[in-house]
Amino acid sequence: MPGIEPVVLYTVKDHVARITLNRPEVRNALSAQLVEELRETLLCARSDPDAHVLVLTGAGEEAFSAGADLGGGTPPQAFLAQHDDRGAFGDLFRILSALGKPVVARVNGYCLGDGLGLALGCDLIVASNDSTFGTPEVTRGLMPMMVMASLVRNCGRKKAMELILTGERIPALEAERLGLINHAVPEEALDARVEELTRRLISLSPAILRIGRDAFYTMADVEFQNALAYLQTMMTLNLSTEDAREGVAAFLEKRAPEWKGR
Repeated sequence: MPGIEPVVLYTVKDHVARITLNRPEVRNALSAQLVEELRETLLCARSDPDAHVLVLTGAGEEAFSAGADLGGGTPPQAFLAQHDDRGAFGDLFRILSALGKPVVARVNGYCLGDGLGLALGCDLIVASNDSTFGTPEVTRGLMPMMVMASLVRNCGRKKAMELILTGERIPALEAERLGLINHAVPEEALDARVEELTRRLISLSPAILRIGRDAFYTMADVEFQNALAYLQTMMTLNLSTEDAREGVAAFLEKRAPEWKGR
């Protein structure tokens, strides 16, 4: 209908793409429609040559995302169709890990359940001090099944299990201490810290960032000896790039590098 805003917004400025979950009236709950539009938007950003870095955030002041939309009004479906639809959320993690571009989550307010999972799927997380993190699904007779894979890879097993089993919510400063997020900052400093990070990232070679990011996510789940062999190959690939040669030359010549992105 005319005048109705999309549930995912996408803008690009100065090589930074901003993706906004746009359902502030329900704390950016992740409906099936939002998940599908976010999937399409991420694929668009991946192929957008002007987007070097992504910032993912939620509209409004209350939430990044309060989690899955439990009252989303999805029409009844057959059992297998429901099961297949749940895979759409998992696809977001696959797309994020293979995006080839750094993604920064900007969190202000609630970041819960599937919303926390989505934030953890990003490379870096910057949150305001008054943000809240957790997996409260157990209080609704559910378990954060799709979030577990990211949660256990971002904090210790014991704390991950505690969050899952108790539904405890923790503040941003505690999330930072646990390694769930990178930075907890005062609300008034949130945008400045995100901009500082993105400015740093866009000053670097997009080709080298992609190689390093891909290597990181691949080796993270590989046995140690195999990881070393894989990283040796990736180092050879890294050294074969034009930007690697330019970076070394610029260092020796005491000048700023001029990246070509290849």
